Amino acid sequence: MPAGTDPDLIAQALDDTGAVVVTGLLDQTARNAVTTELAPYMESTRVIEDDDPTQFYPGHTRRTSALVARSETVGKLVIDEGSLHLCDHFLTPNSEFGYQLHVSAALEVGPGARQQLLHREHGSFTFFPHPRPNMIVASMWAITDFRPDNGATLIVPGSHKWAEDRQATESEIVAAEMPAGSVLYWMGGTLHGAGANTSTDWRYGVILTYSLGWLRQEENQYLDVPPEVARNLPQKLRDMIGYKMYHALGYSMNRDSSKSL
Repeated sequence: MPAGTDPDLIAQALDDTGAVVVTGLLDQTARNAVTTELAPYMESTRVIEDDDPTQFYPGHTRRTSALVARSETVGKLVIDEGSLHLCDHFLTPNSEFGYQLHVSAALEVGPGARQQLLHREHGSFTFFPHPRPNMIVASMWAITDFRPDNGATLIVPGSHKWAEDRQATESEIVAAEMPAGSVLYWMGGTLHGAGANTSTDWRYGVILTYSLGWLRQEENQYLDVPPEVARNLPQKLRDMIGYKMYHALGYSMNRDSSKSL
C-alpha cells in the first residue's frame, strides 16, 4: 500500500494476512541520515564470515543495536505515527497502559548469506499457546531496496493464525519485495526470516519492534540507552523505550522513572 493509505485499511490488511508493506515513507535524505549516523557502529561491527547452519544469524551478515542512543533519525522512526497507529490497534487491547520499544537493530545481509530459519517474534513468551494473543508488532524499514535475490525478508502470510505444529511449505513463503523508503510490518506470530542473498549487493534494513508494556523487552533498553542519554531524548521517545511506569511495574526511587530523569 502507498504512503497516505487510510491507516485503518493498513491495520485490516495486517490483521488479515499478518504482514503488509507501505511504500514511500522514508525519503533519500532520511535514509542517508540513518546510514551516516549509524556508520561508525556498523563499521566497527564484525561481519559474521563463517556460516554455521545451526546458528540463528546466517554468515555474511552484520548487525548492531542500541539504535535510539546512536541515531536521532531512528529515534524519529520509533515514534512514527503510522507505526504507533498499528500498535494502538493491536497492542492496547492487551496492554491498557501502553506499549514499548521491544527491539531496535540495523541489519545488513551480504552476498552469500543463506536463508535465515523462519521464526516468530513472540517466540520467547512460551506461556501462551498458539495462536498467541497479539503481543508484538514488528517493522522493517528498507534503507536499500529489498529484492528476492538480495535477502528480502521472507514472510508466511496467515501464519500468525496457525497452530504451533503447522509447518510452512515452500509455496507459502513469499519475499517481501519493496523499494528503499518502504516499511514492512508484520505481527508477532507471523513466521518470517531474512532471505538468502544471491546478489552482489548488501541489503540494509532497520528493524523496530513493539511489545505490550508489561512484557520484558528483548533488547535491554536501560543498558543500551542509559539515563544520561535518555534524559536528553524527547519525552515521547523516552516513554517508548520504557522510562515510565506500567501500573506498579518499573518504579524507581522517585516512584515515577520519567521524573527521576
